[in-house]
Amino acid sequence: MTTPTKSSKFLEYMKIHRISLIQDNENEIQDSNDPDWNFLQGQIIATEHLLSVATDIMNENERI
Repeated sequence: MTTPTKSSKFLEYMKIHRISLIQDNENEIQDSNDPDWNFLQGQIIATEHLLSVATDIMNENERI
């Protein structure tokens, strides 16, 4: 068993945050014309992008 690093804990937090945003979007807002729906969609996309970049950086550092 490996000890979680600060980076891996941060990635796990980002994954949980993404799930929370998706749940908020699905449960609270059904109208895609609602500005809040677009706002949540933007947050989801931004979180997914940052998660992807952070994962790539961590994977690259592990290969060194």
